[in-house]
Amino acid sequence: MLLASRVPARAGAVALDVGCGRGELARHLAAAGYRVDAVDYSPAAITAAQEETPAPSDADGVVTYVHLDIERDPLAALPHSSYDLITFRLSYAFVQDRTRVLHRLRERLRPGGALCVITPVADAVPPGKRGIALDEEEIALLTTGWDTAERHDAEGLALLVLRGPLRTPVAYGNRGKPAPHALTGAGAVVTDETGRVLLGRSVHGLWELPGGKNAGGESFVRAAVRELEEETGLRAEAADARLVAILMDEIHGIPRVTAAVRIAAYSGAPVVREPELVRRWEWHEVADLPALAGGLFVPSAHVLETVWPG
Repeated sequence: MLLASRVPARAGAVALDVGCGRGELARHLAAAGYRVDAVDYSPAAITAAQEETPAPSDADGVVTYVHLDIERDPLAALPHSSYDLITFRLSYAFVQDRTRVLHRLRERLRPGGALCVITPVADAVPPGKRGIALDEEEIALLTTGWDTAERHDAEGLALLVLRGPLRTPVAYGNRGKPAPHALTGAGAVVTDETGRVLLGRSVHGLWELPGGKNAGGESFVRAAVRELEEETGLRAEAADARLVAILMDEIHGIPRVTAAVRIAAYSGAPVVREPELVRRWEWHEVADLPALAGGLFVPSAHVLETVWPG
């Protein structure tokens, strides 16, 4: 198997298989000499994997199956604090908050360790199955911020072997020249119960806050609340929103005014409601923002700097 040749097990090596399903890859890694922690959010998958995994002999590696949601459960529940190998086999495309999850798992790689993603490629699957695959932009985003990133392709699958996580400064960018008119709008700063901030991955390849232009006669606060629901489905009341600051910059000689609006309470879960503008929404750790891979929309950067200086 190509994976075994790229990341052979050394003595005492420990692997983490994320989204293990019925345990096929976990058992393969154990046979190759790894001690394996295999996790999945589905209790049924964990039960099936345990039933299909024979008791280890002295010569085999050991597989420990754990019911764990990699996005929502604390990683302190993992049996080991660090790993020589972390794998996603056909599971990475199903992770919603990929950037945050990747940051947390990178921190658990041992020196010299590797993170491997085996994924279908969007160009090789039917249009109706694009949700199970990564396109080239997503693959480029995934491989950013590593000392080495190998890619091997076979039969519509890409094997990505990532080593040496790097922390590089976040890049900033704009989406293009606007039409010559007054540019005013609001950026909504929304956090979940753990303090993570909501950002969308735009079709222009930048991360940005929910928000947009205010209509004539519409306040910045009401614009932020309206845009939040239109873009993400999250519902908030103007009474739960607070204008933090009015920010100004310019783009192509046109003044741009952005209101920073902090929204303290909301209901619902974020969904993509304007796919022509935003590919997906993710909750991000505030500490990760200074090294956010993929670029940040400039007005959103200004708003975030106002709420969390530095």
